[in-house]
Amino acid sequence: MSARVRFAPSPTGYLHIGGARTAIYNYLFAKANNGTLILRIEDTDLERSKREYEVLQVADLKWLGIEFDESPEKPGKYGPYRQSERTDIYLKYAQMLVDKGLAYYDFCTDAELEAMKERATQEGRPPHYDGKWKNEKYWEEAQAKLAAGEKGAIRFKASQKSYILNDRVRGRIVFPENMVGDFVLIRSNGQPVYNFCCVVDDMLMKITHVIRGEDHLSNTLRQMMLYEAFDATIPEMVHVSLLIGNDRQKLSKRHGATSVNLYREESYAPQALVNYLCLLGWSHPEEKDIFTLQEIAPVFNLDRFSKSPAIYDIEKLKWVNGQHLRKIDNEILVKQLDAFIDSGHWFHKQPHDWKIACIALFKEQIQFFQEIIPHLEALHSKELVRDEKLNEILSWPTTPQIAAFLSKELEQIKTHYVEAATFNQWMDKIKTELKIKGKPLFMGVRVSLTGHDHGPELNQLIPLTPVDVLKARVKNLLT
Repeated sequence: MSARVRFAPSPTGYLHIGGARTAIYNYLFAKANNGTLILRIEDTDLERSKREYEVLQVADLKWLGIEFDESPEKPGKYGPYRQSERTDIYLKYAQMLVDKGLAYYDFCTDAELEAMKERATQEGRPPHYDGKWKNEKYWEEAQAKLAAGEKGAIRFKASQKSYILNDRVRGRIVFPENMVGDFVLIRSNGQPVYNFCCVVDDMLMKITHVIRGEDHLSNTLRQMMLYEAFDATIPEMVHVSLLIGNDRQKLSKRHGATSVNLYREESYAPQALVNYLCLLGWSHPEEKDIFTLQEIAPVFNLDRFSKSPAIYDIEKLKWVNGQHLRKIDNEILVKQLDAFIDSGHWFHKQPHDWKIACIALFKEQIQFFQEIIPHLEALHSKELVRDEKLNEILSWPTTPQIAAFLSKELEQIKTHYVEAATFNQWMDKIKTELKIKGKPLFMGVRVSLTGHDHGPELNQLIPLTPVDVLKARVKNLLT
């Protein structure tokens, strides 16, 4: 059978970046193996699950470029794909286990269960279920209660033996005997529990590989018992490392945004977020840092995962975002900028070639799309901010000479912008006529025309700056 994998979020909030990483890994594995990717909505928590969160999560996944082969929007033959629509299936399979003597009805009250837990704690025993309803001699009484319409939970008879899991990332894991007691499959209100739903769904949907976070290891023993009870093959388990902050604590809001939605709002490039999340716990076989989903899919495999927790570094993400931004075609960026900037802004009145040159220059200076705005505004700034470094350059005898020369040259310009060829002629004249070269030349010109001692290449920056602004800057320097 070809690979079949699933991403199964709970619609109880926004899509977490940890969940997004899991979705990316499943997507890449399916693509690399010509397999099938399934979206299954685990919404059995009726109180917290909301359809609007499902809609938002699906929108975030589409924004990241994750497309599913089977889902609630694109149903296949293994649906329904929302667990809330599969309750009859879970009840059927729970009853199958009861009929096989592997599960039983439990009519213990909450008070009785709490008393069991306290007694076990006092006696130094694990707080496993030890109620009477597991004993066969009470089964007739249980049937009478059911016939009378009384509601009871269905509880699985946990196997008290050791289990071994050969995980693709974590290796050989031994679960000792007596780790868990009899656990609930169906609550007394008729609602199924997570571990049971997960196994039934993975079994019926023919899932071959389960790629999920390391925090799900705690669920694996119960799930292995259920696979065994159904005489079903356990999917290959792949438990990827957890995401942690630089303080090596579990990732939380104090480490930065944790939902994909917030990164969308902050104008991150989706391909950059995908790129960075993919590298958290997995490494490229050619040790590349920058790539797209389409580029990585052919070389993705399960042997490149690390056991160590993955440190989520927001500064590295910003760097990755800048790298992807610089790969975007300038024409596309101009269209995006036109849509982003307010309709009345002066940017919209500029020639298309000017916009292209502006994008080409400033995208090398930024990590985020919106960071280009301050650079644009700086083109119209006439202020001269005198700091220690600037005052030093102004104290050189060559700087006033350069400023005076440029002032005269600018008066002869009749166009809105200075051509690059004209600016280059100025530089040559200063060298030949004023005999100023090297650092005094370049720093003097920069300070005179920009008001700053550093910035982009002058032969690209000056042709983008309005002539009246250049004149004002030189005047401010000379007064």
